[in-house]
Amino acid sequence: MTPTHQDMTLDEVRAALAPILPRHAAFDGWRMEAVTMAAQQCGIDADIAALAFPGVAMDMIDAWFASIDARMLEALPPEKLAALSIRKRIVSLIETRLALLARDREALRRAQAILAMPRNAARAAKLGWRAADGIWRAAGDDATDLNHYTKRLTLAGVYAATLLVFVDDESEDWAETRAFLARRIEGVMRFERAKAQWKGIGGGERLSLARFIGRLRYPAI
Repeated sequence: MTPTHQDMTLDEVRAALAPILPRHAAFDGWRMEAVTMAAQQCGIDADIAALAFPGVAMDMIDAWFASIDARMLEALPPEKLAALSIRKRIVSLIETRLALLARDREALRRAQAILAMPRNAARAAKLGWRAADGIWRAAGDDATDLNHYTKRLTLAGVYAATLLVFVDDESEDWAETRAFLARRIEGVMRFERAKAQWKGIGGGERLSLARFIGRLRYPAI
């Protein structure tokens, strides 16, 4: 049974408002005013909505990006990706994300400015990791060794760079962004092929590097 607005948990409120927030953030910024407007649009009490985003801007952006993660997976379920190569799966997944972000590029531009602030660096890195992890998992990657980390760190960088191009891309059907992405993904694939042949790291060094990268994923609090 779908919960009524009065019965919704804060997680459900966040999920309901997340796709709508950027429409208002494009004009009002990633501020509580945008939450209030989105809540009014959905018929949700504004005070309850405010409780769902205690961190305001970063919580709002986090929720929006989480909704993009979910909608990407809905648009490209495993059966649609199964016939594609790994490279084409990753490109398709990223291009699907871009299509979902396309109508809210002004909100994305404002979000990028907030994410670039030094005080938000750790949270921004986590969001980048989450996006890359979701893409690799959807593409069928099940690595559990050092590759798990290096693939995601590399793809997070590619995705972040692609968004910087995308947000100002005025070419038809985002041709410039697509070309940029294709070049970067080719670089990732070359790196992965070379890494598979590389045997020069000793076990102790590998363990030490894995421990370091692991801390990026699970930082001490």
